[in-house]
Amino acid sequence: MAPLETAIRELRQILADDCTAPEWRWNVRRRLSEVKDALVQPQGRPREAWLTARAQLSDRDRFQLQARVVALSAGVLDRLDREAIVHETQRLLGDLEHHVQRVHDLVYDSVSLELGGSE
Repeated sequence: MAPLETAIRELRQILADDCTAPEWRWNVRRRLSEVKDALVQPQGRPREAWLTARAQLSDRDRFQLQARVVALSAGVLDRLDREAIVHETQRLLGDLEHHVQRVHDLVYDSVSLELGGSE
C-alpha cells in the first residue's frame, strides 16, 4: 500500500502549490497518473474465507477509484477550471484515504486472526 500512500501524499502537496503556475495543471495530471498506477497494483488477498467479501468490496472500490482518476485526469489540462480541479481532486483524495484505511483494516484483521486475536 506504500506506493498508493506516497502518490496520495504527493497529489495533496501539488494541490497546495500555487495553482496559477503554468505547470500546475501538468503536475496535477502527472500525480493523478501516479495514483492510477498505484491503484492498478494488486493488493494482498486474504486467505480466510470470512475476509473474502470485504476483500472483494475493496477491489470494487479500487476499480471505481481508478475510473474516477481517469475521468478527472482527462479534463485537467484543458476542460476544467482550477477551482473545479481542486474541489474534485480533494473529494477524490478523501475517498482514496478511506480506501487505504479499509485495506489497512483488512490486513490488520487478517494478521490478528493469525496471531490469535486479542484474547
